[in-house]
Amino acid sequence: MWDGLVGVAKETYTASLGEGVVPRPLMMPLVRGELVGLIWVRPLKVGQDALAGIAELANIAAAAGADQVVLAWETHAATTCELPIVGPAPCLNMVLATRDGHVLHQFPYDEQLLAHSPEGWASVAPDWRSAPAPQPGGELVPPIQAAVNFSYTPIELNHPDPFGVTVVLMEEDGYRISLTEAFAR
Repeated sequence: MWDGLVGVAKETYTASLGEGVVPRPLMMPLVRGELVGLIWVRPLKVGQDALAGIAELANIAAAAGADQVVLAWETHAATTCELPIVGPAPCLNMVLATRDGHVLHQFPYDEQLLAHSPEGWASVAPDWRSAPAPQPGGELVPPIQAAVNFSYTPIELNHPDPFGVTVVLMEEDGYRISLTEAFAR
């Protein structure tokens, strides 16, 4: 399963970078080993909004009762949060987390220029470099750590379908959510 999730994240990053877009942080919650879906963070404003927006990715995992979560983010997401960049950059970071802990995986890459748009945007292709060894308990940037922590905090909604209502509310807030067939409502 892990290799498939890494493949999805790398494909998503490759497609976004090829379009000249910085990939948004992504969460992939799992329940008993089954993927719930893909949740991309909503459009963010620099600063506190970015910190909150990334941490709020946890809402779907918490509502689904996830027992594992995978988060993927670009090292430069720290800039949007007004935090220092820690670790290799550019780099696709992925964390596999359970209630008991997490393992940080990093996939550094070099950017190969594909084209420049008339507006000055560059489209690039990642040239994936050798990945360092996974880091059990590796340091996570604060909004990612918050998303991991909140993923296991039960959501208390007085509603017959707390998962469904959470999905709707998050979509209304601008999160892009793609649920797997088993969890689609």
